[in-house]
Amino acid sequence: MSWPNDPVLVRTPATSANLGPGFDSLGLALSLFDDVEVAVTGEELSIEVDGEGAEVADRGERHLIVKVLRHTFDVLDELSAAEGAPIMGQPKGIRLRCRNRIPHSRGLGSSSAAIVAGIVAARALHPGGKLLGDEGAFRLATEHEGHPDNVAPCLAGGLTIAWTGAAGPRLVRLKSRVGHVIAFVPEQRLATERARGLLPETVPHGDAAANAGRAALLIAALTAGLDPTVLLDATEDRLHQDYRAPAMPDSAALVARLRAAGVPAVISGAGPTVLAFTTASQVDSMGPEVGNGWHEHPLDVATRGARVMAGEAQVRH
Repeated sequence: MSWPNDPVLVRTPATSANLGPGFDSLGLALSLFDDVEVAVTGEELSIEVDGEGAEVADRGERHLIVKVLRHTFDVLDELSAAEGAPIMGQPKGIRLRCRNRIPHSRGLGSSSAAIVAGIVAARALHPGGKLLGDEGAFRLATEHEGHPDNVAPCLAGGLTIAWTGAAGPRLVRLKSRVGHVIAFVPEQRLATERARGLLPETVPHGDAAANAGRAALLIAALTAGLDPTVLLDATEDRLHQDYRAPAMPDSAALVARLRAAGVPAVISGAGPTVLAFTTASQVDSMGPEVGNGWHEHPLDVATRGARVMAGEAQVRH
């Protein structure tokens, strides 16, 4: 059996994790997308990147999507062997074309989008792709990312709760009644590893208890469409945002200004992007609170996760 000749095009959404008190558990898919086209060829590896991450197009086999593709092909061969299905081996050549719109190192899940794109593309290309179900894809994505909070909404869409139990990573998808958000994206980047390095080993019991209550309230506020003042209370965090503030003082200050104006605002993921549960029209009237130096992205909650775009045009550069 041979590899398919036609490329596959995968679209993956941006994601925002934590959402304030839901540290390492809550995630939201957003309507900002990367498009990744993958084809198996008889030639050498070829990578083209347009937009965010263009500077890493020359990483070759070390490129994140390529590494995930290769690993997923190996996993699918193992599953195929167990089922007595054809084993494909690694293809000689891969042509990868990316149109990246998700800002890198800004807390909007760019690495999760890349990981998920590689897994979904590999499943679409490999004859044994159906042997890796959604739960298996989620486990594999979590293995690459290291934690499940961003890959969960990237795969499932909407609002997700992710956790790791005895059987490995799991997720629940919920329908969010909050449809619109604004992402305030700064120019500067912040590596997730640096942001995590600022967190303490322990936190006061009172702070942990407060966050548990706020996280529960946040789920209710997002899924039941509660009063906006409830959402403001529900997005209060004591576990990570203040500890990370020294690495992103402008973002922390913007969160404080927006919240003082009654807007439920949080650090998106590890930052430094700020996510506000509000509308573009409301933000237009809040110029003094927002200030300068931010790229404003009015976004919807993406109800669908990563998917193969059947019949769509190829990625063009």
